[in-house]
Amino acid sequence: MKRTHLPLNGLRVLDAAARHLSFTRAADELAVTPAAVGQQIRALEDMLGVVLFRRTTRGLELTPEAAAGLEPLRDGFLHFEEAVRAMQAGQTSKSLTIAAPRDVTEKWLMPRLARIAAADGELRFVLLAADGAVDFAEANLDLAVRWGEGPGAEEGEAIESEGLVTVAAPGGGAAGTIAWPGLPDPTAPLQVGDAGLAIDAAAAGLGRATVPELLARTDLGTGRVVALDEARPSAHGYWLVAPLPQWRQRKVQALVDALTA
Repeated sequence: MKRTHLPLNGLRVLDAAARHLSFTRAADELAVTPAAVGQQIRALEDMLGVVLFRRTTRGLELTPEAAAGLEPLRDGFLHFEEAVRAMQAGQTSKSLTIAAPRDVTEKWLMPRLARIAAADGELRFVLLAADGAVDFAEANLDLAVRWGEGPGAEEGEAIESEGLVTVAAPGGGAAGTIAWPGLPDPTAPLQVGDAGLAIDAAAAGLGRATVPELLARTDLGTGRVVALDEARPSAHGYWLVAPLPQWRQRKVQALVDALTA
């Protein structure tokens, strides 16, 4: 018999009926009707080509054929339960792998992870640099941070931000624009690899940079850079994303909640 054709529902009904020697009590346990139990047993008997129960004056009895299979059947259900527990164990794991752009990790993610880890000393993080699309399966990722207009094909939650802000060194500096890939400008006199470098370049007096307020927040707070205008909404932003199986994990949801609190 092919494993893919195992009548698991019928075998589950057989186990319950054999333990109770009663279709009625088995139905109560399984939250179905006694008629449904009887139908499952008859379908299983037809498939296997054996009789599983006989009615006698003393009530329901197992046939020798049914009794012969019960012990390995119950062992099999125990193995199923162990398999489910093993698969669910990852949800309670204290290890999380996160992919994020380098500048997001440095200016936003790392300080928050430090606070989260301080509250739970058992947590372990693996941080990967990723500026574009990531393969969750290949990298064994739990969560990623992505710049865009939405979560794309994954599940996601937006990281709250006031949008974009233009920053420069406190004493001024060069008047030119500093461009980065998220806001490209081929005419800008200075091109850098990411928004974090754009903030650093602005702080060094190399020009003015329009960057996510989320990343400039700390540097603005310390006075390393100053805002040249009010923050303004942007269609683009940073998102915490993951495919649905990872997103549903309790440890991932706990991390998302902590990061967005």
